Amino acid sequence: MSREILLLVDALAREKNVNREIVFGALEQALASATRKRFQDNADIRVEIDRETGDYRAWRCWEIVADNDHEFPDSQIAWTDAQVSHPGMQIGDVVREPLEAVEFGRIGAQAAKQVILQRIRDAEREQILNDFLDRKESLVTGTIKRMERGNAIVESGRVEALLPRDQMIPKENLRVGDRVRAYLLRVDRGGRGPQLILSRTAPEFIARLFELEVPEIEEGLLEIKGAARDPGMRAKIAVKSNDARLDPIGTCVGMRGSRVQAVTAELAGERVDIILWSPDAAQYVINALAPAEVSSIVVDEEKHSMDVVLDEDQLAQAIGRSGQNVRLASELTGWELNIMTVEEAQRKNESEALALRELFVRKLDVDEEIADILAQEGFSSIEEVAYVPINEMLEIEGFDEDLVNELRARARDALLTDAIVNEEKVEHDVIDLAGLDGMDGDLLQKLAEHGITDTEALAELGADELVEMTGVDATRASTLIMAARAPWFA
Repeated sequence: MSREILLLVDALAREKNVNREIVFGALEQALASATRKRFQDNADIRVEIDRETGDYRAWRCWEIVADNDHEFPDSQIAWTDAQVSHPGMQIGDVVREPLEAVEFGRIGAQAAKQVILQRIRDAEREQILNDFLDRKESLVTGTIKRMERGNAIVESGRVEALLPRDQMIPKENLRVGDRVRAYLLRVDRGGRGPQLILSRTAPEFIARLFELEVPEIEEGLLEIKGAARDPGMRAKIAVKSNDARLDPIGTCVGMRGSRVQAVTAELAGERVDIILWSPDAAQYVINALAPAEVSSIVVDEEKHSMDVVLDEDQLAQAIGRSGQNVRLASELTGWELNIMTVEEAQRKNESEALALRELFVRKLDVDEEIADILAQEGFSSIEEVAYVPINEMLEIEGFDEDLVNELRARARDALLTDAIVNEEKVEHDVIDLAGLDGMDGDLLQKLAEHGITDTEALAELGADELVEMTGVDATRASTLIMAARAPWFA
């Protein structure tokens, strides 16, 4: 019988193109399942087959657990009890009791067969998928084999993949038998084994389609630097040439638009704008908003945003239908874009200049003329006045060393005053927070670590959030939050 097991393993491994170890594991699981039927409880039965001889042995196993964790007596044994028969064994070790193995020929044949075949099918499927993934193909071409709850099962060679409903192009009517292309979005590894998840809406999909249609991209002469899509409606891609002799936009469009039309046809008529990538962020945004003509751009590095100023007649074109054009340009460039007219930009600049003038007049105790000069020279905060190199300020016309030193001193005094006021406010808020019923020092520290330093911030929390932050029980969390909200109902 031992020889028959080895012959069976070899035959199945060759037939299904899977590792012999997978077949041995499936047989061990089947034998263990058959042996377990001798017991009425949920015994932990393990079987081992000798890989050389084909002989097999069976054991019933118990995991050694702490005395107070002895929840499953069928497969666990308390540490104290284990010491009687197996002294010296530790928690986590396994006690094994030999069993008489069932005869291979008398196994509940159908059950064993199902276990073995299922394990082999899983291993075979895993092998096919691994072979596919090893080829590093991100674009999948296949045929829709069936539809399940609106999702499409796509067959590509021996591989099956899932194209979810939400990853299909809107209004696209795919049917069984249709041939489709899609981007390999991810691999889900669930209980039923790995599953390929496809997408026809991902920005990467349009990039891969252009790689197919434009040989210069594969050759490295052109690069696609980014893509943004409103699936089925409109898309933008940014291209860059690595060869000065090559026109990147014309190359992607193709003779009489043949290349871009092929991509559009695959994307159910999605209109594609091809723009020139630029290392200069402002120029990149101007290109992305084309054909609208931009008058000026103000870049805010701190907020990672840009104020884009256009003439009134260019506004609608820049924004696009339902804001589509500016939204895609923002996604493509990675910048938040604020579209405004020249008049709106002037009003905003005037408002900001007035606020800055008032800040300098109030904090530095200077007249409006000096405040305006500071603003015109590019100073936008008290910190800059306090710490900019003195030589830069001395370059301002009409500023001598005495005036510069006085302005710097006043700026530093203002910053120090603000810091003291803020510190006193924080101390006051913490005192208020500490005065709540049920509050203690440990809880105060945990709240501070999460930026909760006053009663108002605590009052805004939900009980579940407070439990997650601090580990207090739900009742205490609710009591603390209601105490913090008391002023709301006063």
